[in-house]
Amino acid sequence: MNNDSSLSTMVIVRNPQGLHARPADLLVRLANQYESTIKIGKGAEHVDCKSILSLLTLGAAAGTELSVSAYGADAEAAIQAIVELFEAGFYEIDEEDVEDAKPFSKPPLAKPQ
Repeated sequence: MNNDSSLSTMVIVRNPQGLHARPADLLVRLANQYESTIKIGKGAEHVDCKSILSLLTLGAAAGTELSVSAYGADAEAAIQAIVELFEAGFYEIDEEDVEDAKPFSKPPLAKPQ
């Protein structure tokens, strides 16, 4: 009997600097604790959640909505842990600031004179 399950959910990048190297490393370390195949994506692009280089190619800034999917015996636990990490803002923001985290926007470019 096969106990593998497939689950997916949406998460929002809440930390101000987005999914840069340090949070990507935390995410890879967390994902590698599970046997399930875990994918994360933005739009049509989905990458292996266990590869830091793949995660960084997403260019996920603050406020970006990402889909997370997992397939395997521990898919539910994997998804739950990943959702909790995203909700905590990868521990880069104060807990009370998590709800107020706003997407990063670049200042307008100055016009040459």
